[in-house]
Amino acid sequence: MSEPANLREQTLSLLASGKATSRADLVEALQVAPSTVSSVVRRLLEEGVILEEGVGASTGGRRPKILRPREAGGVLAVAELGGRHLRAGLVWPSGHLLAAGEAPIDIAAGPGPVFDELGAAVDRLRAAHAPGQRLLAVGVALPGPVEYPHGRLVGPARMPGWSGHDAQSDLRERFGVPAVVDNDAKAAAVGEYATRGGTGDMIYVKAGTGIGGCLVSGGQVHRGGRGLSGDLTHVRVADSGERACSCGSRGCLETVASGAALARELAEHGLPVTRTRDVIAATVDADPAAVALVRQAGRSLGVALSSLVNFLNPDAVVLGGALSSLDVYVAAVKSMLYERCLPPLTQALSIEASLAGADAALTGLARLLRETVDLRPS
Repeated sequence: MSEPANLREQTLSLLASGKATSRADLVEALQVAPSTVSSVVRRLLEEGVILEEGVGASTGGRRPKILRPREAGGVLAVAELGGRHLRAGLVWPSGHLLAAGEAPIDIAAGPGPVFDELGAAVDRLRAAHAPGQRLLAVGVALPGPVEYPHGRLVGPARMPGWSGHDAQSDLRERFGVPAVVDNDAKAAAVGEYATRGGTGDMIYVKAGTGIGGCLVSGGQVHRGGRGLSGDLTHVRVADSGERACSCGSRGCLETVASGAALARELAEHGLPVTRTRDVIAATVDADPAAVALVRQAGRSLGVALSSLVNFLNPDAVVLGGALSSLDVYVAAVKSMLYERCLPPLTQALSIEASLAGADAALTGLARLLRETVDLRPS
């Protein structure tokens, strides 16, 4: 509870959900001193993010003033783009997710067609869930290396036509509002960390069609010199069979532990599998080949992560992305971490699937927008 940013996010979440409506409610829910709550509330009132209006019922003392998020005036549009689909959402300035939906895309079609589809998806959401609400800002998470905070793609292996593209400026011009662009795993890590209310140091892994990672330390994302840290997918691993990778190298983690690799392997086994969701369905149906390959993929990821755990000594390893929905995958990662890491480092280590789930990146993008864009009423 010592991290101010976490307290701010927890306060907004409690007010947005209705679990707290007064300073007294916040003190009880957050288990911090009344003076700390008063300081956070005062800052939020000054920012115009929340309102103070009316009074509640008395419980013996003065009647408490009611606090609520300022929801009127506009919405934020956020979206996570994958290889074959996008997930877009609308978020109130308080951080509360209003609505979300998915649409098919082909990331290889390039920025123009993909951002056209994104614009159409946002328009549909606004028409259905926020008619009359103006758009305040846009946040997008992309499945490739992003120079943050500049929003430029740098050599994405699975995104032909995107390298060097200034996605942030493109979105700002298209939508006519401020924009933020980040890597999908980093955005999801921000959302996961906020959802958990702070977990100390956390390694977040997004295991889907590809594999991305992120370290959150002291409440902050570790981005590296150019903002390109966390590229787990191209770490070389043993037992990879030296398979060719999309990056042009061989033996990368992506070739044995990603959804794309599993789909290819199962198709070679004669299963009707073309994408990650098919891999998940086959595993849930307990297909022996699928279960065996998914378990081995999880073990490979666990081996790659073990060096990071030994070096960084995090408090938590959190698995997100589509493959984190498979218990066999998560269990295999966990077993390898326990096997490969030093015992003192795993005694208190939390290893589990994401709590934020499919909306982790949307939640993270909303937080990044609130931190970087002035959302106060004009």
